[in-house]
Amino acid sequence: MGNMFATLFKGLFGKKEMRILMVGLDAAGKTTILYKLKLGEIVTTIPTIGFNVETVEYKNISFTVWDVGGQDKIRPLWRHYFQNTQ
Repeated sequence: MGNMFATLFKGLFGKKEMRILMVGLDAAGKTTILYKLKLGEIVTTIPTIGFNVETVEYKNISFTVWDVGGQDKIRPLWRHYFQNTQ
């Protein structure tokens, strides 16, 4: 019985985890948005080669944000990041 209440409480008030994939053309501002969310300020960035992954906490939600580079040569790799997503 106690386990049922614990499960219900966690479902209503516990921390939720979400994953976000940011893809877009090069120099679109994906990394700038990511670090504005994470740090609350604009930072100087360089072109993303590969990807950046950061966890951003907001209220009771923990977002894992994947920021994938947007250069022409990297775009064919995007499909590997969103397989089996909803």
